[in-house]
Amino acid sequence: MQVYRTALFALTLLAFLPGRGLAAQPTGFPKSGFPKSGFPKSSFTEADFAQHVAQLKREKVPREGFTIVVQPPFVVIGDESPAMVRRRATGTVKWAVDHLKKAYFKQDPIEILDIWLFKDKNSYEKHAKAIFRCKPDTPFGYYSHADQALVMNISTGGGTLVHEIVHPFVEANFPDCPAWLNEGLGSLYEQSAERGGRIVGLTNWRLSGLQKAIRRKQVPSFATLCATSDREFYNEDKGTNYGQARYLCYWLQEHRLLRKFYHAFHAAQKKDPSGYNTLKGVLGGRDMAEFQRKWEAYVLRLTFP
Repeated sequence: MQVYRTALFALTLLAFLPGRGLAAQPTGFPKSGFPKSGFPKSSFTEADFAQHVAQLKREKVPREGFTIVVQPPFVVIGDESPAMVRRRATGTVKWAVDHLKKAYFKQDPIEILDIWLFKDKNSYEKHAKAIFRCKPDTPFGYYSHADQALVMNISTGGGTLVHEIVHPFVEANFPDCPAWLNEGLGSLYEQSAERGGRIVGLTNWRLSGLQKAIRRKQVPSFATLCATSDREFYNEDKGTNYGQARYLCYWLQEHRLLRKFYHAFHAAQKKDPSGYNTLKGVLGGRDMAEFQRKWEAYVLRLTFP
């Protein structure tokens, strides 16, 4: 089973923006119907979502205590209060999706995906085992491609949720994206806010570990990072891969180069599967050893919180 698992500290999305929920349907309550205004532009129809929700109720969603909110391209299921589930669907899910699509992604995920928001540790572990036959190996949340689901312990905050929303969009839009950029983007938005109408990543808990590794001269070159296979990135990480990838993306973001890099790499991926040559080009053909020295000095000056 292909699963993106993210071990994160308890992070909270900094902005719960006001928004309008679509078709909230608490399980065990009469069907309230879908909004007359219909859905925003999506690859799925109102009928597709209605059929999906009906199947969820039959096969997966417990009978009592859960609320279902259709928030294209996802369906959000949670066992907090109905008002809170709707708030998370609009304030976190819709906010993140709208901003990520504006910045990077043209295509929605190819399947309707479910976002399960369990209210606390006990609910998360109990229902992950009962519904997905899986004991989570992270206390925060994960994306399971096999289950077409994002499974969250939402009591730890919205950061993991935004991180995991990135993965199905990368999967749909950039299927050959290497793990370093997939996780670099995901982890960048673990701690996020809005600046000038755009989503931006902020410094977060990964900074301290990366700074320690820089001081110990344990951070590999960017050539090495970009060349890592998915197996090497996830299974042979010496503790720097996520931090290095995140703060490379952060540096590019703060120098207004991240979106340029993403789209240039996406266009050139067949010729440059690692992204390293594209990175050099976006950086103006810099000497990469010198760039890394300056990047490390820059990272050492950052602070969190």
